[in-house]
Amino acid sequence: MKMTDTEYHHKVDEVFHTIENAIEAMIDEQDADIDIDASGGVLDIAFEDGSKIVINKQEPLHEIWLATRFGGYHFSFDGNQWYDSRNKCEFVSHLESSITKQSGLVITF
Repeated sequence: MKMTDTEYHHKVDEVFHTIENAIEAMIDEQDADIDIDASGGVLDIAFEDGSKIVINKQEPLHEIWLATRFGGYHFSFDGNQWYDSRNKCEFVSHLESSITKQSGLVITF
């Protein structure tokens, strides 16, 4: 799906906001030891064991990139969802499972 830079930023900002709110709620509800830092188009999620998940905007490509302990993924918006065609995965479900694999914590966005 072709979108303008403004549309891209709006969609990614919504995703980042949803992630931040869900993680902050998990911290409060489960007393989870997670640090989350958002700055400059990058969202860092750090876990108790020192591992990180990094999510960042790739504006020139209109993608969201996700780096986990298990690999890197490039998600494009297909009109309905953020999808990585190379690895055949959808962003939200892949992020949820990556957080569980890395931290043992279960989260739903």
